[in-house]
Parts: sequence; C-alpha cells; structure tokens
Amino acid sequence: MIYLDHNATTPIDPEVTAAILPYLGRAFGNPSSDHQYGTKPRAALDQARREVAALIGGIDGQIVFTGSGSEADNLAIRGAVLAAKAERPHVITQVTEHPAVLQTCRALERWHGVDVTYLPVDSSGLVDPGDLDAAMTTRTALVSIMAANNETGALQPIADLAGVARDHDALFHCDAAQFLGKLPFDADALGIDLVTVVGHKMYAPKGVGALYVRPGVPLEPLVYGGGQEHGLRAGTENVALAVGLGVAARLASEHLGDAERVQGLRDNLHDRLAVALPGRVQLNSPSGVRLPNTLNISIDRTVGSELLRNAPDIAASTGSACHSGDPEPSPVLSAMGIDRPRALAAIRLSLGRRTTVEEVDVAVDQLTAAALIGGG
Repeated sequence: MIYLDHNATTPIDPEVTAAILPYLGRAFGNPSSDHQYGTKPRAALDQARREVAALIGGIDGQIVFTGSGSEADNLAIRGAVLAAKAERPHVITQVTEHPAVLQTCRALERWHGVDVTYLPVDSSGLVDPGDLDAAMTTRTALVSIMAANNETGALQPIADLAGVARDHDALFHCDAAQFLGKLPFDADALGIDLVTVVGHKMYAPKGVGALYVRPGVPLEPLVYGGGQEHGLRAGTENVALAVGLGVAARLASEHLGDAERVQGLRDNLHDRLAVALPGRVQLNSPSGVRLPNTLNISIDRTVGSELLRNAPDIAASTGSACHSGDPEPSPVLSAMGIDRPRALAAIRLSLGRRTTVEEVDVAVDQLTAAALIGGG
C-alpha cells in the first residue's frame, strides 16, 4: 500500500524509536527525583526541550510537553484567556482552524462568557490581515491562527497577522502542527507568543506534543498538581515520548532540505493527473503559498470516497466527512466557497520524506483508472 496521508500522521522514524527505548526500561526513574534514578530522565527532558526549541526558533521561551496537539491548543487558548485581565476577554480565530481551536473557543463562549470572532477566509483559504485589524478591540486578549491548513496546505500570512496582534497588545497563538518539519519556522522572528507542536505529524509517536510559551506570557494551567512543566501541566512527565519528540524535532531540522524534492514529486503527481484526465482536475489550494507535500484536488464527475475505494493500493484522505453513510462537504472547502459537488470530489494526497518516484507512478496510474471508472 502506498502511503499518501502524511498530514494525518507519519510513521515513527527508526532513530526516534531507538531513542525512546531506554526510557521504557533501565532509565525508568522519575525526573523529579533527587537521587541517581532521576538524573538521566531529567537530563533527557532538558535535552528534548532544547531540541524542540531549536526547531521552532523559540530558544528563550518555555517548552511545555503535552499529551497531544489538541491539549497544547487548549492550554494556549484557555490558559491565555483565563489569565487575561480584561473583564470580558475577546478572542479572534478563523473559520478553517483545527477543531481543537474552534471547540475550545466555543466552550469559552458557553461557559466563561468570552466573545469570539471567527474571521472568514478567501477562495484560497487565507485570512486577510486587514480583516483581523478591523476585528481587534481593546478587550482582545488572544488571536489564534494556524500556520498551515491540514487539508489544503494553505500557508497563512503569519508574520503579518502576528504583527497586527502585537500592534493591539494582544497575544498571538499559532498551531504549527502541519508546518513544522516541512518548512523553516522561527517563532521569535515571526513575533509569535504561543506555538503548538505535534509529534505524530513529524515522525514521532502519537500521544505527545508541546506548547512553546514566550517569556512573560501568563497562562492558567489546564492540569493542577505538583508543578511539573513550569507549573503549567501537572503530572509526572512521559520521558520516553518527550525524548522521542525531541529527536524527531532534531531530525526535522536536518530534513528541511527535503522540501524541494517532495514538492517536485507533488507537482509531478498533479501535472500527470491533469494530463491523464484533461479538464477534470481542479486544485483546491493556493498554487504557490502552500505546504510542499500537500495536493488537494477534485476530479470532476467523481466522489472522493468512491475514487479512493477504486484505488485500493493508495492510502489517502477525502475532503469530506461521512456520517451514517451520508457524506458532507469539508467545512474547510465550503468556507473557501467551493461548491458541494467539487467539495465531495476532493481528495488530499500528502507526501512524506520517504515517498518515492515509483510510488508516484503507481498513484497516477491507479487514480487515473479509478477516475475513468467513476466518471467515464
């Protein structure tokens, strides 16, 4: 089976696996222990923090290990809002954010009386910094905009958006789950206060993430207890997974040069499908400002889920969600103004650092054959 679903999750790098194993065996100690058994795990956690910080350019800030990217998003948004001084804090996000951001915002509206503005996106899935500037108020405590969309790969103008937030004295949170490891990222240069990192999107295990917190940014903890993770996430740390995330971050930095090769494979896949199915292939992403590994297309006269069923050797995703057998268009594509038939035809092909030319060849052949079966 050819794996073209790296935006959903990535395989664990063998070097990451090897780094984890000692902390599942002999190096089992609690990193908070003062005796010898805590020394190695504590040093390993410190090293992992440095490796994650180096990947995101947040050397002077705090790296807080979490159980997932969703938890990191919750800590950033809920933590910043509950620590805000405004009597009725205001949060700004946008309509194509990850559910971890959107659902956290909706919970803050329901239970804490927080005002939330959901900015629209244009036909490329991008937020206009002018719209953000117009939405800012004196009560705006936080702006949360993702770096790259998981479905379309669209890259938001993060530096401009963070600049608007800074001009209005608001914090800026960025979920960089899909971006990190694919393109260079520098939280300090971009002016970002809070960054979400996700392990399983960059060849680390599932069940581990991190939140970067710029120095001086106040947060209310999600989990109270013994004061671990700078007092922001109580509970004895999972040293093995944190070590895995750190090694994955180091490897991601070393593999940033792979982006050009992966983009070449992606564009070859797109071009050959367009030639094989003339006039039927529509790109559902910006042609330029998107992740180098991500291809979201609709093939006319097909339904994405049926197309992939007819290409049995391709592991990829559709642009729709299925509820009790009734497919619904992706909210991301709908927010971009893409009509229902085209949205239901969408498939997302996301390549990885080990994707080969031969795999692209097979993908072109199988998807073309499946499209001809489905659409004539």
